[in-house]
Amino acid sequence: MSPAHCLPVPLSKAYRLLNHGPTVLVSAAHNGQRNIMAAAWAMPLDFEPPKVAVVLDKATWTRQLLEGAGTFVLQVPCAAQADLVQTVGNTTGTERDKFATYGLQTFSGEHTDAPLLEGCVAWLECRLLPEPHNQQTYDLFLGEVVAAYADERVFSEGHWHFEGHDELRTLHHVAGGNFLSIGQPIVGRQL
Repeated sequence: MSPAHCLPVPLSKAYRLLNHGPTVLVSAAHNGQRNIMAAAWAMPLDFEPPKVAVVLDKATWTRQLLEGAGTFVLQVPCAAQADLVQTVGNTTGTERDKFATYGLQTFSGEHTDAPLLEGCVAWLECRLLPEPHNQQTYDLFLGEVVAAYADERVFSEGHWHFEGHDELRTLHHVAGGNFLSIGQPIVGRQL
């Protein structure tokens, strides 16, 4: 792990990195090739062991790499990366290496060959849990989270805290290239 503010997250708290519904970037690498794409449909599924779900269209290059490798990374981009998310979400990696083309800086995880994108606020390294019927019929992929990391400036002790870091707020896709960023926290109380 190389980014200065990146710290491990206990696997028992990994679901909290996705529980608020952010847009994610999915990266995968196989046979010397790599790719990254945006995905709006991703979610946590379980606590122990932590599991995630993500929808990846049959036409995507990242999906082919993921299926070949059996591993992938979900990373949570931030508001400062909105243009990048839009770009990698609307270009194909079959014709270019998006990392080289767009000058994307990456670092290596501990459990996958998939590149982790610097500048994000969370990363989840995942092992594919093969479910051929779901993958072919619904484009739904399941993964077991084998390692998780977050930017300590906005996630620590199992909780997000974005105050004072508007550029690091997570993105939420609302269609047509439009995003919202996560807002102010509201603490509920029992009535």
